[in-house]
Amino acid sequence: MSADKSTSWSYAENLPAEDEVLLRARERSFELGVTPVSQGVGAVLTVLAAASKAQTVVEVGAGAGVSGVCLLRGLGRQAVLTTIDLDVEHLKAARQAYLESGSPANRIRTISGRAADVLPRLTDNAYDLIFIDADKANFPKYVEQGIRLLKSKGTLVVNDALDKDRVSNPAARDATTAVLRQVGKSIREDDRLVSAMLPTGDGLLVAVKK
Repeated sequence: MSADKSTSWSYAENLPAEDEVLLRARERSFELGVTPVSQGVGAVLTVLAAASKAQTVVEVGAGAGVSGVCLLRGLGRQAVLTTIDLDVEHLKAARQAYLESGSPANRIRTISGRAADVLPRLTDNAYDLIFIDADKANFPKYVEQGIRLLKSKGTLVVNDALDKDRVSNPAARDATTAVLRQVGKSIREDDRLVSAMLPTGDGLLVAVKK
């Protein structure tokens, strides 16, 4: 990346201004040892939620609520966010962030459990947007389940899709990078989807179900 390109990326990443709700959620993330989505990714999530006019959203991986708050801010008043996380402390922190954001409790459903167990129990073709930001080893399972859950024209979003710039490096062959490289390939080649890789954050892979 050229110096100018790197500077532009940094500028774009830091451009979104965050309020006290998101800043406190980030503080709780760091206290829990969770890496929240970047400011740039959070802004894109809000835009995608708004542009898609999503009414039903599933988030795989609550973190401490940063991404959930960003999604909720792009959703309509009747939309519902379902957040799945195995760690009850993460869900507790996320619920605190949702409360501080002013989102009504009836717009949020938090589910404690392994996403690999929870996702298969959700209804086919019932969701407008799926955001995946959890344990990368299981991304292939989450992506396939996400495609099943999406309505036609629904949006699938995979965070950290470039794996700290290792996915594009053929010499990087660690297990996580290999999984993310394969996830990207499978999404690009899936006839059910149209997709694009955004360099936002650590890579945001966005696909729409035909």
